[in-house]
Amino acid sequence: MANKLNLTPTAGYILLEPQEAETTTASGIVLPDTAGEKPQVGTVIAVGADEVTDSGKVKKAPVKAGDKIVYKKWGGSEIKVEGKEYLFVKFEDVLATQE
Repeated sequence: MANKLNLTPTAGYILLEPQEAETTTASGIVLPDTAGEKPQVGTVIAVGADEVTDSGKVKKAPVKAGDKIVYKKWGGSEIKVEGKEYLFVKFEDVLATQE
């Protein structure tokens, strides 16, 4: 699947752009980058091919490019392209899609 980064995830992986963490609290207090947790929501950029397990079972991709997803807190591998962070997560790291 073509995308603006020219990166294609391998089978069983999803490339996503994490959403920026909120830097201001509801009461208006601005938090430094180091105080916040990493976001767990992102937009899918590209999806790898279906994964075939050792037992021969096929795992279909749970999402498609453009979907907003919630993923496991410590899931994924970070990559920086042109100063912007992206994340590769496994199919099983996807917890939900957002409307």
